Amino acid sequence: MFLGLDLGTSGLKGILINEDQEVLAEASAPLSVARPQQGWSEQAPADWIGAAEKVLSQLAGAGLGALKGIGLSGQMHGAVLLDGADDVLRPCILWNDTRAHAEAAELDAMPGVRALSGNIVFPGFTAPKLVWLARHEPGVFARVAKVLLPKDYLRLWLTGEHVAEMSDAAGTSWLDTGKRDWSEALLTASGMQRAQMPRLVEGSEVSGQIRPELAQRFGMPAGVVVAGGGGDNAASGIGVGVVKAGQAFVSLGTSGVLFAANDGYQPDPETAVHTFCHALPGRWHQMGVILAATDALNWFARLTGASARDLTADLGPLKGPEKTLFLPYLGGERTPLNDAAIRGAFIGLAHATDRAAATRAVLEGVTFAIRDCRDALAATGTRIESLLAVGGGSNSRLWCAMIATALGTPVSLPVAGDFGGAFGAARLALMAATGAGEEIAHPPAISAVIEPDRALEAAFDEGHARYRAAQAAIRGLT
Repeated sequence: MFLGLDLGTSGLKGILINEDQEVLAEASAPLSVARPQQGWSEQAPADWIGAAEKVLSQLAGAGLGALKGIGLSGQMHGAVLLDGADDVLRPCILWNDTRAHAEAAELDAMPGVRALSGNIVFPGFTAPKLVWLARHEPGVFARVAKVLLPKDYLRLWLTGEHVAEMSDAAGTSWLDTGKRDWSEALLTASGMQRAQMPRLVEGSEVSGQIRPELAQRFGMPAGVVVAGGGGDNAASGIGVGVVKAGQAFVSLGTSGVLFAANDGYQPDPETAVHTFCHALPGRWHQMGVILAATDALNWFARLTGASARDLTADLGPLKGPEKTLFLPYLGGERTPLNDAAIRGAFIGLAHATDRAAATRAVLEGVTFAIRDCRDALAATGTRIESLLAVGGGSNSRLWCAMIATALGTPVSLPVAGDFGGAFGAARLALMAATGAGEEIAHPPAISAVIEPDRALEAAFDEGHARYRAAQAAIRGLT
């Protein structure tokens, strides 16, 4: 058996698979987020341990006597601050916390920072959080002996080891992403030292072994290995088999992600594309990230007093975009704008704009934002030859048809099942425990392939051009 644990913002999920990658059991435990001030987002690491205990207890009911490996996936960018005794100094500052926006801008403006890290320094990244801490909580900063990412605090509990892996570490602004090692220059820029960093491994490598007392408590054999694992999107890439150049997936969740695997390192920070290490050695990945995908549809559903399902149920077949445009920037935007201040808008409203037309505009607006991500990735040389759709929004065939047509790329829909971070983490556990490689990270069985509607491609090109013009017009107004 091989276990994947995925530490998300809203909960922790565990998936148990066998050597044939069949899911044997699943378990989950909820988590909550504290927001003590405007723009702040925190969690207590002790709550993660409590959630892990619940998940492992549930899975122990299925029997863990044949367990060989554990893999970890998790929310990225968080700062878990430990003293010399490994005691947590303060609540973890999460990925969606924006308090360090000024510090991020300062780091981003320093010569060489983007060149070494391969990325813009976004406010949610780890390094600016520590600069903020030094300025606003200097007593805590002075006691920081180690900084761990969220899933790696779970690893510390499981193994007693301070270890990170490449894909998660690449989102700190401390990693030389091309060399896959901590950068002395980047650490110094934010007042940190290498001694405060965990040891680095690849995602498919062994990072440690389960502590004997935990093995006994949950009915595991001695010597269960814990794999390096991956950041949530990298682990999801392993889960859906996106591991080689040309392969990609689009995730239509609360936020939207266009994720493409790369065989080499080809950053272009000015595009606001994330260029990170993949969870496999010698692989990198790029992501275009939009902050509102299904979140935009759910917002419109609340506005109209209808459910998202009802809004999309009777829209009929795919057709070309009409004059009504929607810009989905409800909370700013990442790729390609890197603009925390921009806000969304409906443009081109008319007497004829009814609920169906407005709903189509929302779906088209998110689609055009994903096309922006595709264009940003293409500017770095990344090509997309195959595209999988995952996440709740992928249940809408119409939305997937819009994406296929706007991107000019067929969209494949996996058969029912969970191929996300927990499944990818379980695959990484299998690799670490058995020595298997990327060949086991094959794509899932496909239930349908949605082809682009070539007759409507020109209409979607024209709609995207109007979308870009509207995007430029509202910047600074909202």
